[in-house]
Amino acid sequence: MPTRVIASDLRQVLKHVRVKPGSRVRLSRHDCAWTPGKLGREDVTALEADEVRDRAKEIIRRNVQALADAQELLWASDTHAVLVVFQAMDAAGKDGTIKHVASGLNPAGCEVVSFKAPTPEELDHTYLWRVQKRAPERGKIVIFNRSHYEDVLAVRVHPELLGRGKLPEGSARGRELWAERYEDINAWERHLSRNGTLILKFFLHVSKAEQRRRFLDRLRQPEKRWKFDMADLQARAEWDDYTRAYEDAMSATSTPWAPWHVIPADHKWVMRALVAAIMTAEILALPLRYPTLTPAQHRALDDARRKLERERD
Repeated sequence: MPTRVIASDLRQVLKHVRVKPGSRVRLSRHDCAWTPGKLGREDVTALEADEVRDRAKEIIRRNVQALADAQELLWASDTHAVLVVFQAMDAAGKDGTIKHVASGLNPAGCEVVSFKAPTPEELDHTYLWRVQKRAPERGKIVIFNRSHYEDVLAVRVHPELLGRGKLPEGSARGRELWAERYEDINAWERHLSRNGTLILKFFLHVSKAEQRRRFLDRLRQPEKRWKFDMADLQARAEWDDYTRAYEDAMSATSTPWAPWHVIPADHKWVMRALVAAIMTAEILALPLRYPTLTPAQHRALDDARRKLERERD
């Protein structure tokens, strides 16, 4: 069995970041710069910023190794799958978090899917069609960098995008449409969960002030300017609209089988450590075990071993 790595007091972390099913999300009540009282054995309040970063890096390193061990067991067990969903405002750190958390995973059993604007083929299907195609098979981990939630976030902020979806005449609109989509999403995620898929959903919660700082950092450094998209400024101007869309979506779709986690994102290394700790703990909590071989299989393997041992170098 993989070694369990306690990255922090996980109960304290989950109490703070997990959205209780049925509760109302107010992002203003979630501190974007929050850190747990302890990171491992260290009291964060007694550490300098560099020390917090270094401690968080160590937590990530340990959890990445534990996650790699858990992935091997997940693959061998072949009874469960893992779907990880990342959503965030621009510059919150999705790409960096995915890079660090997935750094120790075997690429053969892990896939990162980035959903962009839907293609003409995707628009000829229901909005959940493209994510269903990329849902993980048993034994594998799939990470969604943005996801099916864009259809209740970006499309809600820009309802003119609904016209591309070719919805039939008489389809619901306004609040009724979003309520129906929340219901669809919950049902789809419950279907996955009932069939052995662990669903972990993370909203990386960056403050508007920190987003501005990161945007300026990109614009002021020639080697980072390529990261900036002019559309980011438009989305920033719609900050309040996106905030309301996120609050409504997470309030309606944080369920016992697929809860949301609001992860403070102003301190990147702490954010990555929290995500790594939660992922590791949740996967290790699955009822996974290595396959049990029959006596006949053991005899056949012993024969194979003896044949190999008799071979000359």
